[in-house]
Amino acid sequence: MAGKSLKKSSTPGVSIWQLVEEVPKGCSTPDFVQRPIALALQEGKTATFRAVVCGEPRPRVRWHCSKGDLSSSSKYQVSSGTGSREHVLQINKLTGEDTDVYRCTAVNAYGEATCSARLTVIEVGFRKNRKRPNEPQEDLRKELVDFRKMLKKRGPPPAPKKEVDMERVWQLLMTADRKDYEQICLKYGIVDFRGMLRRLQRMSKEREEKLAPYLNTIANLRHVRVNKEGIATFGLELELKSPESKIYLYKDGEMVPYGFDNQTKHSLRRLGKHYQFQIQDLKPEDAGIYQVRVEDAHVFTTELEASAIPPHVVVPLADVRCEERGDAVFECTLSSPCSSAAWRFQHQPLHLSDKYETFVSPDGLRHRLLVRGVRFSDMGLYSLGTKLHASSAWLVVEAGKDKSLLTASADRQRQAQEADRDGGPDAYGRSRDTTLSPRSRRKPGAGGFSEDARGPTGHFSQGLADVEVERGEPAVLSCTLIRDLGPGAWFKDGVKLSAQDGLALEQDGLAHRLVIAQADGTRAGKYSFAAGGQQSEATLTVHDPPVIAPDVSAKLREPLVVKAGKPVTMKVPFQSCLPVQATWRKDGEQVAGGSGHGAQVAVGDGFTRLCLPSASRQDRGQYSVTLRSQGGSTQAELTLQVLDKPQPPQGPLEVQDGHGAGVRLHWRPPKDDGGRALEQYVVERRQAGRSTWLKVGEPRSDSTSFTDAHTEQGKKYAYRVRAVTAEGPGEALESEEVLVAPEARPGPPSPPSILSASSQGVTLSWTAPRGPGSAHILGYLIEKRKKGSHAWVAANQEPVLEKKWTVGDLRQGWQYEFRVTAVAPSGRGEPGPPSEAVFARDPMRPPGPVRDLQVTDTSHTSITLSWARPDNQDGDEPQGYVVEMRGAASPQWSPCHAGTVPGTTYTAKGLRPRESYLLRVTAVNDGGPGQPTALGSAVEAMPVSVRPKFRMDASMKDLLTVRAGDTVRVPVYFEAAPTPEVTWLKDGLPLPKRSVASVKDGLTQLLIPSASLDDSGVYTVVLRSPRGEEATYSFRLRVAARPRAPGPVVLREGTLGSVTIEWEPSPDETEAGAAPLHYAVLMRTSAHAPWCPAAERLHNCRFTLVGVLPGHEYHFRVVAKNELGASEPSDTRQPWVVPRQPPDKVPARGLSYREPDLSQKPRFLVGLRPHLLPLGSECCMTCAVQGQPRPHVSWFKNDQSLANHPTAYTTDVMGVCSLVIPSVSATDGGQYKAVAENTLGQAVSTATLIVVEPKDEPRRTLEWPCPAPKPLDDRGSRKLHSSHHASLGSPSKGVEDAGHAQSLRGRRARGKLLQGGVEASGKTKRKRAFRLPALS
Repeated sequence: MAGKSLKKSSTPGVSIWQLVEEVPKGCSTPDFVQRPIALALQEGKTATFRAVVCGEPRPRVRWHCSKGDLSSSSKYQVSSGTGSREHVLQINKLTGEDTDVYRCTAVNAYGEATCSARLTVIEVGFRKNRKRPNEPQEDLRKELVDFRKMLKKRGPPPAPKKEVDMERVWQLLMTADRKDYEQICLKYGIVDFRGMLRRLQRMSKEREEKLAPYLNTIANLRHVRVNKEGIATFGLELELKSPESKIYLYKDGEMVPYGFDNQTKHSLRRLGKHYQFQIQDLKPEDAGIYQVRVEDAHVFTTELEASAIPPHVVVPLADVRCEERGDAVFECTLSSPCSSAAWRFQHQPLHLSDKYETFVSPDGLRHRLLVRGVRFSDMGLYSLGTKLHASSAWLVVEAGKDKSLLTASADRQRQAQEADRDGGPDAYGRSRDTTLSPRSRRKPGAGGFSEDARGPTGHFSQGLADVEVERGEPAVLSCTLIRDLGPGAWFKDGVKLSAQDGLALEQDGLAHRLVIAQADGTRAGKYSFAAGGQQSEATLTVHDPPVIAPDVSAKLREPLVVKAGKPVTMKVPFQSCLPVQATWRKDGEQVAGGSGHGAQVAVGDGFTRLCLPSASRQDRGQYSVTLRSQGGSTQAELTLQVLDKPQPPQGPLEVQDGHGAGVRLHWRPPKDDGGRALEQYVVERRQAGRSTWLKVGEPRSDSTSFTDAHTEQGKKYAYRVRAVTAEGPGEALESEEVLVAPEARPGPPSPPSILSASSQGVTLSWTAPRGPGSAHILGYLIEKRKKGSHAWVAANQEPVLEKKWTVGDLRQGWQYEFRVTAVAPSGRGEPGPPSEAVFARDPMRPPGPVRDLQVTDTSHTSITLSWARPDNQDGDEPQGYVVEMRGAASPQWSPCHAGTVPGTTYTAKGLRPRESYLLRVTAVNDGGPGQPTALGSAVEAMPVSVRPKFRMDASMKDLLTVRAGDTVRVPVYFEAAPTPEVTWLKDGLPLPKRSVASVKDGLTQLLIPSASLDDSGVYTVVLRSPRGEEATYSFRLRVAARPRAPGPVVLREGTLGSVTIEWEPSPDETEAGAAPLHYAVLMRTSAHAPWCPAAERLHNCRFTLVGVLPGHEYHFRVVAKNELGASEPSDTRQPWVVPRQPPDKVPARGLSYREPDLSQKPRFLVGLRPHLLPLGSECCMTCAVQGQPRPHVSWFKNDQSLANHPTAYTTDVMGVCSLVIPSVSATDGGQYKAVAENTLGQAVSTATLIVVEPKDEPRRTLEWPCPAPKPLDDRGSRKLHSSHHASLGSPSKGVEDAGHAQSLRGRRARGKLLQGGVEASGKTKRKRAFRLPALS
């Protein structure tokens, strides 16, 4: 197979070997268009593998397994269609021994293609665990390897499960999203969800109390997230009450130190209120519960899951050296299981096949790649990659030993034959037939020989010496023989060399030389020269270090400039034919891949690369990379410059108040300018209580001070300064809030005094203010406003020097207030307090005396007065009234109230009972008080007497009827002063003890908790005042109950087709005072049918029902009713039944005359009609048929004959046919059919019967069944129908014939069924169904 070359197939899993160097045009190597697929079948089944092969010339196809060729076995059937490219392998009656890997091989003159598919036979029963003696060797070897693994030393015992503090779990739930509650509870075994919610509410209140001293607000909690760079972040927004409050980070209850940049594993970044924590270089031990605390108060809890941490390489891949045709194994260990780990060869994904196999340990950490049958084309870079990390190693393929041994053995046999022909010993006395042993060679040195060439009889006077040269330099290997033994032979690594290999083989006498014009890495190795059965060996070492191209070196000398936050990739391409290891250093310190900086070092095919996920200013500096291989090492250097925004200026930011000259600021330049020259500074200002920053200046870069002259005195300001470069403004240096001290301003003047007021203006006066700033007053400003308004309007534009001013421009009749503000050089002072309200109008006249003063009400402690307003002719309009009072024996008047009374009524309270008082009323306004008006006589403080009387309205009735057992409340309203004596009487006697009467505030009420028949009677209410005045009101109360049941019911036979029902009257009918009652008779035609009313409102004890049909059962029930309800029913003991009489048979005499031929096919004059009936009622289906000879009518239900029906019976009277079902049930519903037949043909009529179950309210149905009509004439169905009903009687006060006929005509006019009808009276619906023969 040494001449084969691997060729790629378009079908995955197919290997193609090309046997010739060049395939002629029009020909091709074999290939599989469709490869066989893997199968898993139960034993006893048949397995079929199909393969579609292409190639020119047509390839020959064979099937193999571990047992050998399958074409000659009787168990296996191999077939292929003539002219078809499909080849089939069929395996019959599968057993457990057929489990194997089956290979299909296609061969033609130019190549060979192979593919495989596995067959798994599923065994059942006891045989699935038995040992198979003919199991394939591959499976036995694999099983043996697995068994040896089991015998290896046991791994360390599993680490004890870490105990979780449930208090931290509750804190995690308190700050978690509601959608994560279920996941967290399942993880930590919390099953009481309602208890959990209650506990979280309680913890939330406690948390708020603990956070109140430290925080103003907390918002936007962001739980742990792992980004693409493998950095975990979580954060929140905090507004601290004190900037000195400390923030702590805990992991699983232990404090974790953190920094404020990317130099530490745990770091905190803050921007305003935003706090963000970062965890870099994630490892499995970083998983846990993280908590953020402010001082001793818990703020935020989150959890970093172990499954969220991306796996990284723990044990990387190692370089592998392997001989040709051998197997190479790469193994790598990850920190955690990774299902997405993928193997690559030369940066291309590896596809699993027979050549490449991968293995993953049960714990998912160890990954292994097996490369079978290694060839020189397999040499290169292999790598295992996860999401963020990767590990790579080289596969170096060496020439196989078997090849070198075969070549050396052939040469030595040839030399031995020449020695035999020579026939004597050599120069050292050794026999010529001595052969060289390939195992006797030692490591050659300078001038070294093989062990067979040692001794005084050796052929070499000077052996080969080891040579070391640089790449591209000439190399010469030479040796000298003792005597001429011929040209000899040169070998490299056991392979014979010739001039065609690009070498110069020279011989100068006894000296032999091997000359290499330009040495490179491929020329390095072990060289030997053999002559006369002996050989000399030496090693040629070519120093071939990795080479970096000159143009690449020139580019590396130029600094690499990047912006902060951007990813940086420093890639150095090189040339090397040997595996290379790269070492990166920054400022002399080695950069390790996967370090805390997030740096990633990779070595690929012809390049090395250093990646920084996010560049920062700390990453700038001098970088160097050292490339090492077996051929030597080389080094390259490059400079990385990271441009960023400048750092904030160095603080603190000094702020000083200039006391009128502005606010002066001072700072120091920033430590780091971000790699760019400073252009300027930006100074911003924010007023206290606001969130907006205003730019107030842009000082030059060489200035570190600034003065803000545009400030307002008495306000607080905060300042911040930023440094600006070409990259933009950096972070700000912020100051504390500073107060700009105001200058002293004048104080408020005194409230203005009103000197005079008129419709033209109001004159004011005031005093000057006192205190600092009031020494130099420039004037005063006066303001006015309408009383009740909040807007002040300036009364003068220029300050007034005097302390007196008349305000004009006022609206007459309006009431105004005034205030004064002092003006000084430092500005306006505070306004003074407002003046008293004053009307802008001329002086008023006092009002006149009030009119019609009178007393409207009195009591033991108060007297109420009312009066009329004074006459306008006597004075101006009054603004209020003053009520004065004095005792009958006192001469001094005293006011009854403070201020004035706005209305014309007043009640003087707090008086002594039965004492006499004199009262007077005086009207007042701005003009002064008017003339007082007094009562003519003294008034005594005592109530006014009112004669008792009842307040009659519509709710008071003379007769009240109530139900026995109900609660009775009868309220009676009255008027009287003082409160009278109230007496209740029943039938002229005091109330019984169980009746209760009450009196309160003009209301007396009678209460009977549970009324009985004894409570009926006449009730009287008597009101009697202290003066003996009386008032009387009477009403009648009647207590009624439902009547008692009637007596026994007796049935008596009446006229033909009728029955008389008689019963004993209810006992309540004869009692005096009982409510009037009446009777109702109900009827049903079977024991299970619903009751239907037969007669209502009967006032006697007798009722006759007509239209009774023979053979039917009739049950009767009698109920007594009054206005309060119905009594218990009285039922008949036995039903009423009239025996059925058989029809008389009358023989017909033949006619003497000859009858005409009236033959006619059957036809229906009146067809069947559909019926909708309640459960338990009677159904009568009727039709009229005509035909000659007389047709025979058969009845069917759902196409089944009703001849043997147990309850239904049929009648046929002169062509009128009926089907009667006495009591329909739910099973009687369906499609009914009447079939009329004679010798000439048949006719069919169909109808549907629908049976409905009764609702909650039973349907009352009165049935009037019609007997089969007698034949009269062909006109006759309608006439027959009317005559039949004319012969029927009607129940007492029941349904009238005229009304029924009218209802029948109305239903026909509306096109409805004749089988049902509904009557409604009032709100109670009464349903009656009248069933009549369905005649046309």
